[in-house]
Amino acid sequence: FVLTDKEGHHFSVFWVLVSVLLGAIAMLCKEQGITILGLNAVFDALVINKLNVLDFIQKLLRKDKLLENAGMLRKGLLFRITLLMSGGASILYIRWRIMGTGPPAFTEVDNPASFADSLFVRAINYNYYYSLNAWLLLCPWWLCFDWSMGCIPLIKSVSDWRIIALAALWFCLIGLICQALCSEDSHKRRILTLGLGFLIIPFLPASNLFFRVGFVVAERVIYLPSIGYCILFTYGFSLLSKQAKKKKILAVAVLGILLINIMRCALRSSQWRSEEQLFRSALSVCPLNAKVHYNVGKNLADKGNQSAAIKYYREAVRLNPKYVHAMNNLGNILKERNELQEAEELLSLAVQIQPDFAAAWMNLGIVQNSLRRFEEAEQSYWTAIKHRKKYPDCYYNLGRLYADLNRHIDALNAWRNATVLKPEHSLAWNNMIILLDNTGNLAQAEAVGREALELIPNDHSLMFSLANVLGKSQKYKESEALFLKAIKANPNAASYHGNLAVLYHRWGNLDLAKKHYEVSLKLDPMAPGTKENYNLLRRKLEQLQKKGG
Repeated sequence: FVLTDKEGHHFSVFWVLVSVLLGAIAMLCKEQGITILGLNAVFDALVINKLNVLDFIQKLLRKDKLLENAGMLRKGLLFRITLLMSGGASILYIRWRIMGTGPPAFTEVDNPASFADSLFVRAINYNYYYSLNAWLLLCPWWLCFDWSMGCIPLIKSVSDWRIIALAALWFCLIGLICQALCSEDSHKRRILTLGLGFLIIPFLPASNLFFRVGFVVAERVIYLPSIGYCILFTYGFSLLSKQAKKKKILAVAVLGILLINIMRCALRSSQWRSEEQLFRSALSVCPLNAKVHYNVGKNLADKGNQSAAIKYYREAVRLNPKYVHAMNNLGNILKERNELQEAEELLSLAVQIQPDFAAAWMNLGIVQNSLRRFEEAEQSYWTAIKHRKKYPDCYYNLGRLYADLNRHIDALNAWRNATVLKPEHSLAWNNMIILLDNTGNLAQAEAVGREALELIPNDHSLMFSLANVLGKSQKYKESEALFLKAIKANPNAASYHGNLAVLYHRWGNLDLAKKHYEVSLKLDPMAPGTKENYNLLRRKLEQLQKKGG
């Protein structure tokens, strides 16, 4: 709907409400999106309403009651700004309630300056962070996916040379603000005010002024402020071009800057194409950042390069001796390499630093189990489950411990808990089937196998385990079908061919048994028992041939 002011100007409340709605949607994507309402207010005042900021401030200071002469009431500006601010306040309130009426919890490594005891240290470092963000706008060369964990050491005294950066920032800002407020050229004042508003307002949520944020520098928070930067840069270029005698040189310089930034953009985009390139690009920018080394190490470990991963994990722990996730991952690799003593030391330290770190407790239990310290391992597993109630992998490992101790009922219960929490936990289902099979409970093993295949119908390992049970129960036809289905899914598994050969051997299909024994031995010449069974079959075939002759 449309409202009309005293002077007959029309404005639509509908579009203001649409702006508030879009701002709310933007905030759902990223918190910074709500600042678009402030940008809308600035744009409305300076561009649409052509508000004379200097005149308005002077009248405000004199407490002039005729503020409408300064443009605040003309064309419904005051009403629209009030509507925008009310909408923004409502969105913030809803967001606050959704967050549980409290701010998120951050740690010292996320934002060290915000945890400093000294107000001076906090203030000086916040201002240094602002100068870094300004530099990234001006020269986006130092780009890093993460700036936390010691990437930027704290400034603790005025003797630190980095003080120059924040002095330069405020010198430029104060100069621009003075020009925006005091210039005799009203057009210049409006452009500079618009540029500064678009530069500063979107950055306010990341400024640490209103609440603690969970980062030191984050390139994403300067996307919206870059609008203001572009306005100021373009206006500055236009002023220079009016005064410069050799305009071609100026044009070439600007084109050169544009070309360099395009090249930088292309390079950075290529780095974002893969995790490895992205993480490695950060090593030269933030060599003191433990998280950078951690991510490089994790990427290498995921690719199977454990030796190189160990090097980066160790560096991450050296840079941040309380980095429990790096300790956990390093401990895991050492465990797999059978370096159990060091793995135990790292994992024990991790749970000492963070007692509720469930994954580290579970991994510590696995190491203790490997060291045959079963009581300690059991205690570690239960501690992990205490801190993470729904932890199927931990129940699975607890079941393996009980199986090693011949506590079969406890093992089955632990694996059953794992499958309840995670019905597609193939390993837990398999272990249940195998344990019931090995203890002679073929009917129960068959029931569990069928239940598992209903939930995970395409798991060839479950087909194989159930086929073994059915073969022992003399259900040869059904067992054969499952073996063949498992082999179709995984044709290079020597044990699948070997056990199918055993089935045919029992069933009396000796030619098929011979064929699959030979396939199994071709895939794995050292397959346990297969060679002996094959030799028995050959002797039996020879005897049958002699009798037939």
